[in-house]
Amino acid sequence: QVQLLESGGGLLQAGGSLRLSCAASAGTIRTYAMGWFRQGPEKEREFVSYINWDGGYTYYADSVKGRFTISRDNAKNTVALQMNSLKPEDTAVYYCAANSLNPHGSDLADMYDYWGQGTQVTVSS
Repeated sequence: QVQLLESGGGLLQAGGSLRLSCAASAGTIRTYAMGWFRQGPEKEREFVSYINWDGGYTYYADSVKGRFTISRDNAKNTVALQMNSLKPEDTAVYYCAANSLNPHGSDLADMYDYWGQGTQVTVSS
């Protein structure tokens, strides 16, 4: 059973950058697609980005395209989300998720079977 732990969240001003990390334990994620989702205040959970199992394909929500970059290091069992030019509307709890069902990835939360606890990102104006 894969366990995921996010880190790197924090409070910062608009325009700043943060790098979120997701470390997997109790199992390997190297054959899984990995995704990032977020849930803002009084909002539903929404898709942010995913990366396929070998890092050869990435996909982003329109709201973060050009500002966020997802990457992975299968040797270290980790996934990262580099977030630049942050906006107040990026404020949310960010979740890392693993998709063992489809190694090519998906933007659907229901396709992900392992989830982390989340890390808070707060962007002030």
